[in-house]
Amino acid sequence: MHRSIVIDTDTASDDAVAILQAVLHPDIEVRAVTTVAGNVPLETATRNALLTLELGGAPQVPVHPGCAKPLLRALETAQHVHGEDGMSGAPLASPVTLPQSEHAVEALLRLGREEPGVHELVTLGPLTNVATALLIDPDLLTRFTRVTMMIGAADARGNIAPTGEFNAWADPEAAGIVFAAPGDKHMVGWDASRKYAVITDEDEAELRATGTFGEFLADINRAVRDWGRDVTGIDGYDLPDPLAMAVAIDPSIVEASETAHVAVSTDEATRGQTYADHRLPRRTPNLTIVTAVQADALKRQLMWLFAREFEAVGADA
Repeated sequence: MHRSIVIDTDTASDDAVAILQAVLHPDIEVRAVTTVAGNVPLETATRNALLTLELGGAPQVPVHPGCAKPLLRALETAQHVHGEDGMSGAPLASPVTLPQSEHAVEALLRLGREEPGVHELVTLGPLTNVATALLIDPDLLTRFTRVTMMIGAADARGNIAPTGEFNAWADPEAAGIVFAAPGDKHMVGWDASRKYAVITDEDEAELRATGTFGEFLADINRAVRDWGRDVTGIDGYDLPDPLAMAVAIDPSIVEASETAHVAVSTDEATRGQTYADHRLPRRTPNLTIVTAVQADALKRQLMWLFAREFEAVGADA
């Protein structure tokens, strides 16, 4: 049974892998991609989305550029993590396709209004586009069947700040608006990525051996590999956006989750920290936090998708 997904992304290296997962999956149709400034400036995020869709054989998917800065703050990117181009400086062809003229916020509002109950929404970057759309249509997220967000850290261990995960830290005001909005929202945080989405050197070698897509994954994440070694102390590099996409594609890989009322800090000392309120009387939960995923589920999904596509290309040849 085919499912339709809308992807909101600040496309850098891990976002690109997540986009590939969606376009390569036989049961998924990517209805649209909306881009936002975050990991890289908006123009770069849009370029990376276009070239990834072309690589994945889906140049027909419309790409809508969105907000070029957070709601209330100056843009601070993660180019020190992903490289200036967001793709570790890998030699990649420039995209041939062009972005749409319709703004990402307008596209999200239109899809929700004209095609309610049809699409799922997967967010891979700061929530600026989604929050801006919610200021116009507060019920927007209820028009999507499910919202899966790569954001936050349930254990308050940050990657860009001591307690702040980058997507929440980059635009915490936007995250607060989205968290408070009605809708079926699922948070896949950096805590889950650190535990269940780390690619070791051995894993990378296996993925690279699948062919074009495995090589793409490895090449565009070279800078992230250095960041993992030097800053976060991870034995390899983690892929938070692909883990969120894996959960969106196959929710059965989730082994533990909890519903809670979650907020995000906008204070400078704890900016981007996501935290749940467990006090009694319990506040009404506003989202589901994914806390555990099947071991190796992401790697298995990537291997299957990449090898499946490789076999299909070989058969065509």
